Amino acid sequence: MQLSKHSKYYEGILQLRNPTKEILAFLDTQIYRRQGFFVSKVERFKNGFDFYVSSKKAVIQIAKAIEKKFGGEIKTSAEHYSRDRNTSRDVYRVTVMYRYYGVKKGDVVNIRGEDFKIIRTGRKLHDMNKVTGKKLIMGYAELQNKTV
Repeated sequence: MQLSKHSKYYEGILQLRNPTKEILAFLDTQIYRRQGFFVSKVERFKNGFDFYVSSKKAVIQIAKAIEKKFGGEIKTSAEHYSRDRNTSRDVYRVTVMYRYYGVKKGDVVNIRGEDFKIIRTGRKLHDMNKVTGKKLIMGYAELQNKTV
């Protein structure tokens, strides 16, 4: 049985940083496809959005779906919020930050003077050298130091 919740209630925050129009459209479909939660507030920032969502589980699932489709990086943190009066358990609010780096499968990037084609994105980038065929797995931090 789910108790009715007020309009400002939220259990988690989905932070999108550097989102494209495609990511926002995908987010729309994910929100309307799932049931059992609502978005209570949306804040706009210079480099993205914060969505205050009434379900921790939905925040995590949506962030993973976006990461799977577009690549990028996810960071999750939990903050102690209160203690449940009935069960005496601690209640946490979850914040999931998704950051898009502007690269996708098939893009070519120059890293350390060599051209690499991105084979797969996810938690790490899987690249292949265009000349030698050598494969490389790297983090997004290395990508920020790249030269295109």
